[in-house]
Amino acid sequence: MSEAATDTPGAAMSAPSSVRRRRPAMRGRVPPAWLISLATIVLALAAWIAATQAGVVKPLFLPRPGSVLAAFSDALEGRIDGAPLLEHVMTSLMRVVAAFVLAGLIGIPVGLATGLNSTLRAALDPFIEFYRPLPPLAYLPLVIIWFGIGETSKILLIFLACFAPVALAARAGVSAASADQVNAARALGASRAQVVRHVVLPAALPDILVGLRIGMGVGWTTLVAAEMVAASTGIGQMVLNASNFLRTDIVVMGILVIGALAAAFEFGMRRLERRLTPWKGKV
Repeated sequence: MSEAATDTPGAAMSAPSSVRRRRPAMRGRVPPAWLISLATIVLALAAWIAATQAGVVKPLFLPRPGSVLAAFSDALEGRIDGAPLLEHVMTSLMRVVAAFVLAGLIGIPVGLATGLNSTLRAALDPFIEFYRPLPPLAYLPLVIIWFGIGETSKILLIFLACFAPVALAARAGVSAASADQVNAARALGASRAQVVRHVVLPAALPDILVGLRIGMGVGWTTLVAAEMVAASTGIGQMVLNASNFLRTDIVVMGILVIGALAAAFEFGMRRLERRLTPWKGKV
């Protein structure tokens, strides 16, 4: 009886420890995230090739990868829309980056100000919340009427799409600074500007960077709408012209180029986020 009694607890105690020893081994068998992403891309590409080669999908709806590569080669040499692909890319980059920088320079201070001042928040919130859910195509005619068909209207349209996410993220980030932190800074003799600079802004920085990432993504989605009117160059303009002639290969090629540029910006923003906010997720 006593031996059985002593053996049973020992076995019961050894079981959880063995489970604990096995858990790291089970976690080690999980492949890294980059390998899973790469495998997913390869599978999607293989499915694309198989579907188009077997004739399951007509080229009008989904061109073959070879046709897309040929369209990419033609675009590089300037045989599409009379301008090389690099010129289209640089023009679109200029529009998106200019609007994004403008949204950051204006949206971040406005967001911080509305987060710190309830009166200013009450004054600006109705306008921001009213136009934020509107699609850019809804107010594109007004932008063209007011500012013409030049570069100003294109950059302004992308700016309006980027501004709201950046401003709202900055405003939400203000609440990340606790009252204890603010009171401690004031007790040490910090002025209001110093509290904002050294307490509120660092606390709001993670939310601001997330808002910038969202704003950049929205900016790329608005690019095609911005280049719909009187644009001679640009990736969105190239895609729109190709769609009018049912050149699905050029459309897919343009989508892939826009996606690659947007992914590069997203990767850069994530690197910047890890560099500027190394404490995020560790507190």
